[in-house]
Amino acid sequence: QVQLVESGGGLVQAGGSRRLSCAASGRTFSSYAMNWFRQAPGKEREFVATIGRSGGSTYYADSVKGRFTISRDNAKNTVYLQMDSLKPEDTAVYYCYANRGTEGYWGQGTQVTVSS
Repeated sequence: QVQLVESGGGLVQAGGSRRLSCAASGRTFSSYAMNWFRQAPGKEREFVATIGRSGGSTYYADSVKGRFTISRDNAKNTVYLQMDSLKPEDTAVYYCYANRGTEGYWGQGTQVTVSS
């Protein structure tokens, strides 16, 4: 079992930056690929970014490519999402998701609101 706790959400102006963190419990963090998803009001949850177990591979949704950066620190059991050049359409609850084979765990989410 992996428990995930996101933090770093809040209110930010358009064009601004925010860094989200997701802290994981357990000693097997480095064996999980880590992901960020988001869900805007009235919309389905959508993929944002993923990072491989060692941090060597990353992949982004087209909507955030070039603006968001995912990273991880396996020594701290934490994955980050650096969000730059934020837009009002980035407003959503951001969720951390850990997966390994058929296992998957979600965090509780953190709200990011971007004002215009």
